[in-house]
Amino acid sequence: MSKKEAIKLFQDKKIRAVWDEEQEEWYFSIVDVVGVLTDSLNPQAYWRKLKQRLKQEGNETVTNCHGLKLRAADGKMRMTDVANTEQMFRLIQSIPSPKAEPFKVWMASVAKERLDQIADPELSINQAVADYRRLGYSDNWINQRLKSIEVRKELTDEWKRGGIEEGQQFASLTDIITREWSGRTTKQYKQMKGLKKESLRDNMTNVELALNTLAEASATEISKQKNPKGFKENAKVAKSGGSVAKAARRQLESQLGRSVISPNKATDYISPATDIDDIEQLPES
Repeated sequence: MSKKEAIKLFQDKKIRAVWDEEQEEWYFSIVDVVGVLTDSLNPQAYWRKLKQRLKQEGNETVTNCHGLKLRAADGKMRMTDVANTEQMFRLIQSIPSPKAEPFKVWMASVAKERLDQIADPELSINQAVADYRRLGYSDNWINQRLKSIEVRKELTDEWKRGGIEEGQQFASLTDIITREWSGRTTKQYKQMKGLKKESLRDNMTNVELALNTLAEASATEISKQKNPKGFKENAKVAKSGGSVAKAARRQLESQLGRSVISPNKATDYISPATDIDDIEQLPES
């Protein structure tokens, strides 16, 4: 399953969801939905009992539910029961709640919104701009961030062409680029900014974001010219791309007399009323 995690809000309550690109449908965390509908202090226990009862009744919906790893409150990935829209509709019928009907309408709108965005990618861009503005980012930063997303997509397409697999290999090459231009691994960079599960890119300053974009754009162009195959060759290209941005960083720092790598994170320079936990959920493509 090629999937993308997201956080969806229903009446200001968070529901973890995963978009399956192959099936073109959402999978929602059942525990989160149970918590919203029942206001239970222990939705996990509520779901365990309900699941047991439905199994005893021979309910096929429970049997067909998937288990996916979703990010828990502590930031760790844990196996969680999920259901697609059709399955969730059936499960909701077993949960007495005055929120059931409004929630069904909400789920249908979430599904339609994503399909509309697939049909017209401009809708995704417009939604990203609206989300970033809601979080308090400046228009200048938003423009840079959207450009960085475009550059990143071109780079990952180039990696795929070179035989690189999504997941760990993508992460390793990204780490090489980051370490080369910034002098820090991605993990070290996040630790410096005091980040845990938040997105590093969404917590970069304008200069940091520009340098990171330069590094990835350079790696893409070098890859197109050298046509690397396999991880080792792509790793050399990744380092070369990062070195271009490293040279630019050092030149700028020599003019400024200080480092442009900042410990500041989004909460230091955007609206204090923002829910920073939502930042990492914004689209990457």
